Order: sequence, then structure tokens, then C-alpha cells
Amino acid sequence: MNPPILFGHRGARGHAQENTIESFELALRLGATGLETDAWLTRDGVVILDHDGEVGSRLRRRSISDVDAKDLPSHIPSLAELCRMLGSAHLSIDIKDPLAFSEVCSTLEEEGCSPEKIWLCHPDLEIVSSWRPQTRANLVHSTRYSKIAPQFESHAATLSSRGITAFNMPASEWSGGLIALYHRFSILCFAWNVQYTEVAKPLVSAGVDALYGDYVDRLVDVLHTD
Repeated sequence: MNPPILFGHRGARGHAQENTIESFELALRLGATGLETDAWLTRDGVVILDHDGEVGSRLRRRSISDVDAKDLPSHIPSLAELCRMLGSAHLSIDIKDPLAFSEVCSTLEEEGCSPEKIWLCHPDLEIVSSWRPQTRANLVHSTRYSKIAPQFESHAATLSSRGITAFNMPASEWSGGLIALYHRFSILCFAWNVQYTEVAKPLVSAGVDALYGDYVDRLVDVLHTD
């Protein structure tokens, strides 16, 4: 069994400012085998990496879609910048703005990113399904237990039939039985919000395929302890 991908959530969020090149670099130095980030499209069509999609002071907040890339704060990187320092790591992108999808794909291709190491995520099953004909990257349905229960078997069958590679839920909502069910349909099981080794260990033992966490060092420790 292959070890799970260790995704640094927004880089090394527990140690550095999230969604910055410094945070991404630190995550890789700490041993992350993947990076996670959030994608938005600026007014002039540049894919940038930010969680909230807004910039400015509390009283003068502006949507990133209303701002040109050159006018963004300097700590906000573009997807192209991240691709250039990614190396052999996996990259999980939460496409917050579905309008950014086409430009995300174009940027990844232009920067020479390997489709098999790209994971494009969205909580809406119909939206993520619509992406399948347009990309060779892995697609991930990322949602919560309550959105699927109790129809897990039919959900797994739907993901398989639509060419979606993985299902991503909060770590606390996975069980060994659910992991086995999705694996039966050849769907990978990803767990997010893994902040403690005590949470990660049973998931790894159950065969989870990826972990997302703010503290990369804790994720790495799980794979190097009995």
C-alpha cells in the first residue's frame, strides 16, 4: 500500500502566513509531499492563491475578481509562481471561483505540471463532474458527511462513473468501513483538517490516501512512528 499524500494545508499554515510562497516552501522543507491552496481569478485574468477571495481593510474590502493582479498585496502569489517551485510534489487546488477553472488548467499546462499530480477540488458534484471532459488532472469531490449520508454507496458509484478520482471529507467523518466502501469503487479517500497525530494514525491504518493538515511535521511524524 502506498503511503498517503501529505498535503500542507495552504502551505505550512501552522508555522507561516498561509498561501504565501514562504509557507509553501516551508511545507516542502518539513516533508510535505503535496501542497494545498485556493484559486481565484483577478479582473485581468490571472489565477492567484488566496483563501477568502477578498483584499483590503475591513471597511474597504474588495473582491479579487474586481482587482488587477498588479494591485494585489505582494504576499499573494500567482498559481504560476507556485508551479515554478513545486518540483515533484502533488498540488491540490480548491477552485473557489468556478470561472477560474479554464485559466487554472491553462496555467498548469503552460508551467508543465504533471496532470497525475494535480488534484482539482470543488464541493458541488455537478460542477466538478462538468470539468472531466476538459482536463486530464485528477478531480476531487470535497464535501461533508451530512451532504452524502446515507447514500454513500450510490455516491461512490456516481463518482466512479463520472471519472472523479477522489472523495474528500473532514478527518473526523471518515471510518474504516467508509474507506473500504469507496476503495471498492476505486475512489481514493482524502481527509482534511488533520491537525494531530492521534487523528492521523487510525486514518493511515485504515488506508486513507491523503491527509491535509496545517502542521506538516505532525503528518510526517505519523509515517515514521509505529
